[in-house]
Amino acid sequence: MEDEIKKDLRKILEYLGENPDREGLIDTPKRMIKSWGELFGGYKKKPEDVLTVFKEDDVIPYNQIILLKDIEFYSTCEHHFLPFVGKAHVAYVPKDKVVGISKLSRIIEIFSRRLQIQERIGNQVTQSLMDVLNPQGAACIIEAKHFCMTSRGVNKQNSVMVTSSLKGCFLSHPETRQELMKLIK
Repeated sequence: MEDEIKKDLRKILEYLGENPDREGLIDTPKRMIKSWGELFGGYKKKPEDVLTVFKEDDVIPYNQIILLKDIEFYSTCEHHFLPFVGKAHVAYVPKDKVVGISKLSRIIEIFSRRLQIQERIGNQVTQSLMDVLNPQGAACIIEAKHFCMTSRGVNKQNSVMVTSSLKGCFLSHPETRQELMKLIK
């Protein structure tokens, strides 16, 4: 299959007006396929495989917001096959399980390393947290620059798209949502 994809990529180079046999492009199809392994590596991972949970200590229950903010990420727009980059803020309020903090950034990686739209990443992150941790609530706020907006189309260089996915107490309790927003600033 890889050989077929290399042939197809050569055709794309020709379509663009390039000579796929020129020195700088000879290995481009092979390099593109290799880079796709990293850029789209999220398809090979599942949230439940990285969300290692710990039972809370009965002596010290924790029912406050746990937040990891400013998680940088890179994704690819499924509509234009162009990158979008930004930062995500992931939070949850536990019931009886907590997760290692690095796992919150790993779950962003799983979903951002796919052909995506920003709104879906947030929903996938919060739904995975709800499914695996069963917390009181989960939130994912994402701020990103989309190259389909900055390098083509409307060419708005400073535009930043902001989305939020809120579940549980972040959605049903305005004071909890407000506290989260203050923590993110």
